[in-house]
Amino acid sequence: MSLEQFNLNGKTALVTGGSRGIGKAIALQLADAGADVLITFARSSEAADEVVRQIESKGRKARAIQADAVDFAQAEQVIAAALEEFSGLDIVVNNAGITRDTLIMRMSEEQWDDVIRTNLKSVFNYSKAAIRPMMKARAGSIINISSVVGISGNAGQTNYSASKAGIIGFSKSLAKEIASRNIRVNVIAPGYISTEMTGQLDQSILKSIEAQIPLKRAGEPEEVANAVVFLASEASSYLTGTVLTVDGGMAM
Repeated sequence: MSLEQFNLNGKTALVTGGSRGIGKAIALQLADAGADVLITFARSSEAADEVVRQIESKGRKARAIQADAVDFAQAEQVIAAALEEFSGLDIVVNNAGITRDTLIMRMSEEQWDDVIRTNLKSVFNYSKAAIRPMMKARAGSIINISSVVGISGNAGQTNYSASKAGIIGFSKSLAKEIASRNIRVNVIAPGYISTEMTGQLDQSILKSIEAQIPLKRAGEPEEVANAVVFLASEASSYLTGTVLTVDGGMAM
């Protein structure tokens, strides 16, 4: 295999929730591989602007757009902006997501709805909005970020697990619908990844989680991003409808 197959020069990528954590790592790694990158963010324009600055320092075009992932009309506007400013859209990474963890006996309807809308409906929104231009180009790669809890479940995360399992079912069905147009749809299911959010957990909790991971450590956001670059590139040209677990062996 030639390393040229991982080259994304001339490609445009969209990463939802790309201002921090795993989304930020994905955006920067795609830029390193040669892609121009548009990111969406929910709140922090400062963090998003910093990601744009870092991408541009690599010699790539970049833009950040504040958008509510739940709103389909806003998703259409983001896709339109990508087509207008970057002259195409080759890669969509649906990464936006939230947690509202609690046992189901305490879970409110609002906590359930917020997670399902943000994590699952957003994938529908951006996939549907991107498909038309991708079908016209007869090419494209959609990469949806799920989670190992969408495969194995986790107590206290019925809403999150349901949303992430839904992403897997959605992606497999969509992959079958649009494969004939040379558009690939794949899923990455990260395990326990070190981010700002997980960094706030108590050290004893961190150690107990790591003890359950066969590789005995948390993953890094860049390790998820590496998998995204693979699925976005020609190196994975015969992969569609697949679920790639980046989890240190948690889901085995």
